[in-house]
Amino acid sequence: MEGLSVAMKEACKNGVFQGLQLLNGGPLVSHLLYGDDALFIGEWSEHNVKNLARILRCFHASSRLKVNFNKSKVFGVGANKEEVSRWAFPLGCKPSNLPFNYLGVPVGANMRLKKHWQPVVDRFK
Repeated sequence: MEGLSVAMKEACKNGVFQGLQLLNGGPLVSHLLYGDDALFIGEWSEHNVKNLARILRCFHASSRLKVNFNKSKVFGVGANKEEVSRWAFPLGCKPSNLPFNYLGVPVGANMRLKKHWQPVVDRFK
């Protein structure tokens, strides 16, 4: 996974993949890795989707580790369902929508609502 992290950093540095720049001079975020889970974060564009597919094919060729695209999902923040489906297709992933759970924590939910904190509290218990 360290190799994939290096590849993503280089891809961002060279303009191959456009991650998201956090506000107030924060870091550029393109991916989050935990164990064998990977979460890719980037601008919503055909360029990014196609290049992410290429990066993952190269990662597979060099490491023999392959992403299980049947278990993978594509989320589009602010994108309609048809657009999410269109961008999921080149990756061979399933389209999905927010909110979703990642490591037992809700992502994309309105955290001002008490009900969305309950899974977090349950996870810690």
